[in-house]
Amino acid sequence: MGMHMPMPNIVNMIPGVDAAATVMMKNLIKKKGVASIEELREAAVESDVKMIACQMTLDLFEYKKEDLIDGITIGGAATYMQNALQSDINLYI
Repeated sequence: MGMHMPMPNIVNMIPGVDAAATVMMKNLIKKKGVASIEELREAAVESDVKMIACQMTLDLFEYKKEDLIDGITIGGAATYMQNALQSDINLYI
């Protein structure tokens, strides 16, 4: 059985601030007319964007492919580079 170690976040240390920060960010996104994560994901799927999830990150945070959205490719840096070098546009997050 693996251990899951949460990422440190100073905001989580102060009661109620995490929820308030989330609400503030959502309001700012809406106010500025920025698409939500759900809308961006939907646009990417509709545009036939190929998404590659990092295998090492999945292992680190104990995620499985079933935890991800459908249609995602699992790979490492070599997989990403192979695809990125053949693409006109790529984004690494």
